[in-house]
Amino acid sequence: MLIYIFFSVSLLNSLHDFHVSSCDHSCADKPVFTPSRLVVKYGDPTSANCSVCQHCQSNFGLEIPVGDKERNGTLISWKVDHLTEWGLSPLCYYTAAAGHQCCSSLEITVYNPPDNVVLNITGNSWVWSEGQNIPLECSVQNVAPVENLRLTFYRGQRQLGQKQSNKTGDKPVSETFHLDFTSTKEDNGGEFWCEAELLLGPDGPQPPPVVKSRSFSATVFYEPYLTGASHPSLTVLTEGNPLQLDCSAVGNPRPTYTWVVPSGVSPTKSSVLIINSTTTEDKGQYTCFVSNNQGNVTVKFDVDVKRDYTKHYIAAPIVGATVVIFLVVIIYFKYYKK
Repeated sequence: MLIYIFFSVSLLNSLHDFHVSSCDHSCADKPVFTPSRLVVKYGDPTSANCSVCQHCQSNFGLEIPVGDKERNGTLISWKVDHLTEWGLSPLCYYTAAAGHQCCSSLEITVYNPPDNVVLNITGNSWVWSEGQNIPLECSVQNVAPVENLRLTFYRGQRQLGQKQSNKTGDKPVSETFHLDFTSTKEDNGGEFWCEAELLLGPDGPQPPPVVKSRSFSATVFYEPYLTGASHPSLTVLTEGNPLQLDCSAVGNPRPTYTWVVPSGVSPTKSSVLIINSTTTEDKGQYTCFVSNNQGNVTVKFDVDVKRDYTKHYIAAPIVGATVVIFLVVIIYFKYYKK
């Protein structure tokens, strides 16, 4: 007798499973879920309703292994206090005439933001030289669904690159993303970090969940770069005027400056050479050597100092007048005082 009952129950379950698995998802009057899609954070509560059909009185139901169901006519309500199942696909169905079964599935996306996001670098060194290949890696731990993950590498607010996973699946996974780039002087002092963003569509949380890594500051050593012209034009001035030549540069470490002037090596160690009052002996070529332990750059200035003839033009009439007056006085005393 017990064997018969067990066989009967098993047969009914098999028939039921057969009907549900072979039901029609494209029938005209299929059940309607409200909402049509659920996006739920792992462990959160959620609920949905299924309006099965307008006229069916029996042979309908909702297949889902978790939560509580409640019928009110042909409306089935489902809720769960803590959704902790992955890969759920509730099925709402009814059986019409001639045994034809019509059904609809509710799409449920259970998501889990990353437990942690960690930025690393090969060698664990954030001190670089300009032009060096920098391999970054960002590890994302326990995220689901991973196919909805977008990983972005940043320097400050500038995007260095974006990555997406090729994996699929409902349950949380961990994955490490890699990005190589070439360092530049602009990277010096920059804050590097990465962030993981779950893009779950319009039914998901807005804005999308974002988890950021800790940021790291980079030091980049680079050769001197001039802030002015590397081939300045000829400087022409008149003697007595001041001369100022500037070969300022930026670099890391801070550059040093050596000046060679027409008269030899200048004691000036500044990026700016100043002569307060020039003479014709100051004309010629001035060379500024800028250097640090990463490299060097040279700037050459050509200077022409013109003689100032205006003082001679002014002095000549004065001298001439003085001579005339002197001669007149001599003649006067020589001829008229006798």
